[in-house]
Amino acid sequence: MTSSIPAVGARTAEAATLQAVFLDLDGTLVDTEGFWWEAEAEVFAGLGHVLDDSHREVVVGGPMSRSAGYLLRATGADIGLAELSTLLNEAFVARISRGVALMPGARRLLSELAAHRVPTALVSASHRSVIEQMLHSLGPENFALTVAGDDLARTKPHPDPYLTAAARLGVDPARCAVVEDTLTGVRAGEAAGCLVVAVPSVTPVPPAPGRRVVRTLEEVDLPFLQALITESQGSVH
Repeated sequence: MTSSIPAVGARTAEAATLQAVFLDLDGTLVDTEGFWWEAEAEVFAGLGHVLDDSHREVVVGGPMSRSAGYLLRATGADIGLAELSTLLNEAFVARISRGVALMPGARRLLSELAAHRVPTALVSASHRSVIEQMLHSLGPENFALTVAGDDLARTKPHPDPYLTAAARLGVDPARCAVVEDTLTGVRAGEAAGCLVVAVPSVTPVPPAPGRRVVRTLEEVDLPFLQALITESQGSVH
């Protein structure tokens, strides 16, 4: 499968105006990072392998192909990557089908962005089937578009998912805010040229120039996100 990233279109707006917000899913909007680890532990237990907690920091926030591939190499489990990915997705979907909790501040932020008609995209490394299930909890009306991990040839930490979201919305990545909970996602947003807010969930995200790290999504609102763009443009001049 190949990926073609269309050119970003022009959007009429003031230079320092927030044009769009891109939100990660697992661990950012919904409290599911633990579900993925539980699914991985369950599947590998069925294959005769006990996963050590040291693997958790490696696989968190990554695409299925990377996480599954790493765990295969670490355990030597006798199973193909495609079959393993299917088993992991099935185990995870079984968990979220029983309901998921939104992260503190998520519902309020989504409502605020919708009320002010800020174009919002859900950008996740999770598969399309997982995103569609999650939208029942998040409200599909809150998103102008969604980008799934299996929609593109390359997902996070590559910038492709965020560049694709910006292109489809016709916005400038430099005028967009990304909210992520893992270093993998943060690097994807930064590589795309977006302003990134890190809300660490399972593993820490270190501070860096141009990166905001907050403790909870409750610290993030529209004025906060707008200020990121305003400050970034002010630093250019």
